[in-house]
Amino acid sequence: MCTVCGCGEGEVRIEGAEKRVNGHHHPHEHHPHDHHGHDHGHHGHDHHDHHHGEGQGVHSGQDLHFGQGPARAHAPGMSQARMVAIETDILAKNDGYARINRQRFAEAGILALNLVSSPGSGKTTLLCKTIALLGSRWPLGVIEGDQQTANDAMRIRETGAPAIQINTGKGCHLDAHMVGHAIDHLKPEPFSVLFIENVGNLVCPAAFDLGEAAKVAVLSVTEGEDKPLKYPDMFAAAELVLLNKVDLAPHCDVDLDAYERNARRVNPSVEILRVSARTGEGMEAWLGWLDARRGEALTRAREAAERRLAAISEAQVGRIPA
Repeated sequence: MCTVCGCGEGEVRIEGAEKRVNGHHHPHEHHPHDHHGHDHGHHGHDHHDHHHGEGQGVHSGQDLHFGQGPARAHAPGMSQARMVAIETDILAKNDGYARINRQRFAEAGILALNLVSSPGSGKTTLLCKTIALLGSRWPLGVIEGDQQTANDAMRIRETGAPAIQINTGKGCHLDAHMVGHAIDHLKPEPFSVLFIENVGNLVCPAAFDLGEAAKVAVLSVTEGEDKPLKYPDMFAAAELVLLNKVDLAPHCDVDLDAYERNARRVNPSVEILRVSARTGEGMEAWLGWLDARRGEALTRAREAAERRLAAISEAQVGRIPA
């Protein structure tokens, strides 16, 4: 995964921004995040260390397992301890930016959702259908993540919702710093719903907090019932699974109950909704879930505002002479 082997290096472009940046280090001027600095510390492999790190290549019969050891990953010539140290450093820096994003969302009453899936699961089509059904009910915004092209952002804009594209180049996921810059350019309205459509990848996005209220995993019925078992980290991190394209189930010879059983084997508390953007099946339940989560975001914003007012009042009282 990119937190230990550095595979996220590459060009990152935010559509509409004047800056073009390389890798995950992009010091834009006048950005509220920048005083933290941003160097994810991508490390080259330790070429003088050619041995397999401890816990690597453990096999059973004819199978090879490279997800053993504390890092649960493998990088040639790098020890498990080194990988754990690098991952800890990268994720700690990302989490700092995520906290800033989360605070901004909370103060503005914005419900931010991180949509994650494999490529081709139908995220963008499902999102377009969702926006069409919501209409003008709530203010909306979309951040689109892809390695290249602005195709998905253009599809979203055709629905009437504002959208900004982040191209990650060789990067395989969005991180909290990229999202912070996108927020600056998109300027989502207070009390809006912000959909962050991550790069199609069921591995690396699981590890990176973007400041979202929840990760929503989109799983197509065409992907196979064992997908949650093959990619457990993502489904363990998700709060909701949208089992998408259920209209195709009769044509794919799949067991929808098996999808749900396997998702709950990984994450017993996960919510699962069966949906189809084409037929509209399950969409009302999905909108109901969004409505409930937006209500929670508004409540948190109201409580935060009350705390700020109380703190101001207390400070003013303290200035009154005895």
